[in-house]
Amino acid sequence: MAAIDVSAAAVDTGVKPAARLRHAASRIAVYGILIVWALICLFPIFWTVTTSFKIAPDVMQGHLIPFVDFQPQWKGWQSLGLSPDTITGTSTVRDEFLKRFWNSVVASVAASSLALVIGSLAAYGLSRFSYRFLWMTNKDISFFFLSQMILPPVVLALPFLVLYKEIALLDTRIGLILLYTLMVLPIVIWIMRDQFKAIPVELEEAALVDGLSVWGAFLRIVVPIALPGMVASFILALILCWNEYFFAALLTSTDAKTLPVMVASQTGSQGINWWAMAALSTAAIAPLVVVGIVLERYIIAGMAAGAVK
Repeated sequence: MAAIDVSAAAVDTGVKPAARLRHAASRIAVYGILIVWALICLFPIFWTVTTSFKIAPDVMQGHLIPFVDFQPQWKGWQSLGLSPDTITGTSTVRDEFLKRFWNSVVASVAASSLALVIGSLAAYGLSRFSYRFLWMTNKDISFFFLSQMILPPVVLALPFLVLYKEIALLDTRIGLILLYTLMVLPIVIWIMRDQFKAIPVELEEAALVDGLSVWGAFLRIVVPIALPGMVASFILALILCWNEYFFAALLTSTDAKTLPVMVASQTGSQGINWWAMAALSTAAIAPLVVVGIVLERYIIAGMAAGAVK
């Protein structure tokens, strides 16, 4: 009996280290793949930021590592009037940049907020009530919203150009806001519909029994629970609006031009001004990075909500 116990213990001590070794190897492999993928994803940002501190020979020769391959300089930021030696003086280019930056902020934030309000209400209705329009039920209506994203933007170019010309919305912020709202509304509806579906209906029924109205239950019970998903939807809509180039280039010329259009315009008779374009791109990326860092916990909670029901 003692011999059997000793052999069983030996088998146990032999199996556990092997299992631990396999587990450690699998974790190392997974984290190694994630690190490599993170480096691949972050390399374009690294290249953009470092290029804003290069001069022409460093750009053309492909120097990558600051203080090793090249000595950083403020050439890209000087061209925008944002370097330490030019920030206190007057700069036409800096004024133009700030105007385009403000246009992007107003259009993106306003459109994302409007899409979030309208999309949340539509998503709540689709998740809580049953509708029928001709042959279309809730499922068909939801797919109809999503199908709007399948349509290539170039197909809408001429209709929107003619329409905006007729109603005097060309080169206006309100025109961009309305268009961007329509652009991101489908994705907001789909995200928020899943968020609301993950919230038990019994919570609202209990609130109604306690005397709240339907709107009261929605605002005081549902919205606080769905807040992480709403923030995640807002950030996604904000990123899509902030990076939009096609319609901004088509429908604006001077007053309402946004940052992506300004970045793409950094070309001249001598070719592309890489350092100025990189500085502009870095300045355009920075606000989204700050928003992502500040609201990280809401993004994670919003993406995780509804994953397990």
